[in-house]
Amino acid sequence: MTRELKFDSPSFVQRLKGMLGVDFYRLFHTPLFYIFLAIAAVIPAMILGTMGAEGAEQLYTNTWHIIAAPTPLYVVNGIAEYANMNMVFIFGGIMVSVFIGHDYKSGYVKQLFTTHAKKQDYMISKSLTCAFAMACMCITYLLGAVGAGLFAGTSFEINVGSLICAVLGKMIMSLGWASLYTFLNVIFRKFFGISIASSFFFGTGILIIGAAAILGNNSLLNIFLYGSSVYACLSANIVTVLVCLVCSVAWAVIYNVLGTKLLYASDVY
Repeated sequence: MTRELKFDSPSFVQRLKGMLGVDFYRLFHTPLFYIFLAIAAVIPAMILGTMGAEGAEQLYTNTWHIIAAPTPLYVVNGIAEYANMNMVFIFGGIMVSVFIGHDYKSGYVKQLFTTHAKKQDYMISKSLTCAFAMACMCITYLLGAVGAGLFAGTSFEINVGSLICAVLGKMIMSLGWASLYTFLNVIFRKFFGISIASSFFFGTGILIIGAAAILGNNSLLNIFLYGSSVYACLSANIVTVLVCLVCSVAWAVIYNVLGTKLLYASDVY
């Protein structure tokens, strides 16, 4: 009588845990992560310094205006209205492009998909890892803003609850943005320069700003496609946080599904 050997395939949780472990190890052991954390911390000082040099310091008499706009803003009327924590998502997109681009350049993806057939695990792991990185960038941006405000002598008057909700909302949106950037980098995986350019382009929100200028300001459309980030403003509340959560999770599901289908349908090497 022969004994039949059975090998149980790892569960989804086990597979994802293993892949997350690898991705977080790579994240914490690459200078790229810490460079972008430093960039995020320096951005607020650059914003205050630039606005001061242009004689427009009146627009930033309150330090927290470099964190978020006072009210939800979907059509940008000036650079001062846009230059806040949302800029983290632009630089975060570049970081994601470099992080994922290295997977393809180093041959890691070819090795991974030879032994690990679940493409959705790759999408989810990259989205979660990069979301964590961008959320950390939001924190260093916040610290940099406080330092810049102290140095510039701008006011710190604010409704603390609204400020917390605004920052939480933007950090939560990191998941949605990371999923979008992961999807874009899967599309342009063979064209590193284009993947960076596309991440920068979508991160600026130019498409939504342009559409709003042509078609008119549609709050619901803007909130879902981009405005959920600017919806997290200095008049935010718990409802704002919930809206950001719903939008961010919706983005993550949509882009992870699309990215997974693309990986299964094409040559990933």
